[in-house]
Amino acid sequence: MAKYSTGDDSGGGGSCELCGATDSDLTTATVAGAELDLCPNCLDHGETDDRGGSTRDTGSSDDRDSDRDRRQRAARNTAKLADRSGDSARWEREGTNYDRDQLPYLVSGYGERVEQAREDADLDRAELADDLDVATDDLQAVEEGRAARADVGGSLISALEDRLDVTLVDE
Repeated sequence: MAKYSTGDDSGGGGSCELCGATDSDLTTATVAGAELDLCPNCLDHGETDDRGGSTRDTGSSDDRDSDRDRRQRAARNTAKLADRSGDSARWEREGTNYDRDQLPYLVSGYGERVEQAREDADLDRAELADDLDVATDDLQAVEEGRAARADVGGSLISALEDRLDVTLVDE
C-alpha cells in the first residue's frame, strides 16, 4: 500500500492519501499536520481541525471535552518547559562546556555498569560523588543512563572509569 500517495483526480473517486485505497467516499482530515483525503477506514487517524471542530465523528461531546482538556494541559506543560529552557542568562554567563569537556560515545548500558561497579566497591552515591568531587546529581544522571541530557562532561566519565575500574567509553 502506498502511504501519502498523491491521490487520483480521474473522476469517480480517488485514492486515500494514507493507505492508497481507491474509494469514492473520501473525507479531508488532518494527519500529523497535513491535510489528506482519507477513506472511511483511515479516517480514525484524522485530527481535529484548526477551528476546534472535528474532521471526523469523535463520539459524544464529553469525549470531545476531555480531549480538549487533555490538549490544553499538554500545551500548558509544554509552555512550562519552554519557560525553563528559555532562560539564556545561565548560558550567557557561564557558557557551555561542550568543547572543553566533550562527552565521549558511551557503551550500551553504561549507567548499569557504573551503578554495579559502585555497589561492588561498597560505596553509596554520595560517597563516590565526594571522592570524585562532583555533584551527586551528575553521578545519578550517569547511573540512570542520561548523561548526555544532564550535560555531564567526559571528565566525569574518565574519573568513573579510573576510580571504579570499569569501561564506559565505546571505542
